[in-house]
Amino acid sequence: MNVVRGVSHPAIAASPKPIPGTAGKGGEPSYRKPKLPPKEAILAYYGAVAPLFLRQGAGRPLNLFRCTGGYCFFQRNRRHPATHGEFGPPIRFVPVAQKNKRTEDYLWVADEAGVAACAAADAIEFHGWGSRAEDVERPDRVAFDLDPGEGTGFAEVRETAFLMRAFLAELGLDSFPLLSGGKGVHVVVPLAPEAGWDAVRGFARRICATLAAADPARFTIALPKAERKGRIFLDYLRNQRTATAILPWSLRARPGAPVAAPVTWDELGGIERASAFTIADLPLLLRRGSSRALKGWGRSAQRLSLAV
Repeated sequence: MNVVRGVSHPAIAASPKPIPGTAGKGGEPSYRKPKLPPKEAILAYYGAVAPLFLRQGAGRPLNLFRCTGGYCFFQRNRRHPATHGEFGPPIRFVPVAQKNKRTEDYLWVADEAGVAACAAADAIEFHGWGSRAEDVERPDRVAFDLDPGEGTGFAEVRETAFLMRAFLAELGLDSFPLLSGGKGVHVVVPLAPEAGWDAVRGFARRICATLAAADPARFTIALPKAERKGRIFLDYLRNQRTATAILPWSLRARPGAPVAAPVTWDELGGIERASAFTIADLPLLLRRGSSRALKGWGRSAQRLSLAV
């Protein structure tokens, strides 16, 4: 079993806290900005990892978690919240029809210059859709977010990830583990972009519901946090239209700037926390990204139709 060791970091980096009263009618809250590295360090980080990030992030509609001044917020699209010229070329946009019949422009990047421009606009975190801008209605991945409830540790998350991997393998599907940089692990299943959102979301829900029904003392798909205490929340909701999941190599807006880091299944058994890597591990992360073990991470020519 391989044991991954980065720089010594706190076991769990606390997520930003919402600022009361900032949501407004029908809106989202702002968040208190955590202590982060200087912007120059963040720009340097994204400049270095951009080629790795683009393996999974290129062409994918994005939500950015931006931190400026003393607060942070989600940039969902060009108008949510309103922008003022900071997202011009090389950042690109794709128009997406909304449930309210409006059309919103969602941003995406195609190259290193686009990643750098997002970072220059104070983006700390990059969250991606499950589909690409060229065909937003057909997802090319499923992301299962294994989120530990209060009183549940990373060892239980790790065990759950291996269980899910085995379940997916029985269906003929390859999967890949991603350290979230927070508390949990994402199990990522690449797909040929053929099925629509309803089919992909339905598949993800069935997988999670089956595991939860088989062992309700350990797993839940219930949304209320009170029902997650002592259990792993199997989050399938990141696999619906306009929902996002943290992308590989993204920083997290938490003290120490942890990284959402791809790992191999062989490595996962020796990892002790979801924030095992931070911005301070940049040289190690670059070596890992160019390694043979991670070269094909997140890539597999497989079809959801064969699994269902």
